[in-house]
Amino acid sequence: MTITLIILGDSNMVKLDEKMKEDFSKIKIFPFATASKDGVPNVVPIGFCKLMDDETIWVADNYFDKTLSNLQENPKASIFVWNTETSGCYQIKGDVEIKSSGEDYNRMYNMVKEMGDKYPAKHLVEMKITNVYECKSGPEAGKKLL
Repeated sequence: MTITLIILGDSNMVKLDEKMKEDFSKIKIFPFATASKDGVPNVVPIGFCKLMDDETIWVADNYFDKTLSNLQENPKASIFVWNTETSGCYQIKGDVEIKSSGEDYNRMYNMVKEMGDKYPAKHLVEMKITNVYECKSGPEAGKKLL
């Protein structure tokens, strides 16, 4: 496995490798976890979760309530990548930015509306990947991969 670390100022971002990207593409619904500033956890199923490049994930806010509030208080999130078709099991963590206008937001909005007009696409949650951890059981469970 190739590990690439990119350092931009004080922020560390990592890039998913080819195997991780392939596994990501096999997921239909992603568990998306956040926490309030007080550390109260929240997890929701996400249907619009797109890997935009090796280090950036887009999540559409269609119906966020506690999730949006958590992200406004604590702009960090985690996504779980696993199903019976994946070769790996990963917990992806990252820093998020909430966007409700601009070119990226408009692009996400159009992508969501192609899925159906019933989805409001209120915000774009752009997640920059900072860490990836092993989720499979066994001696490597919880090991930092990236």
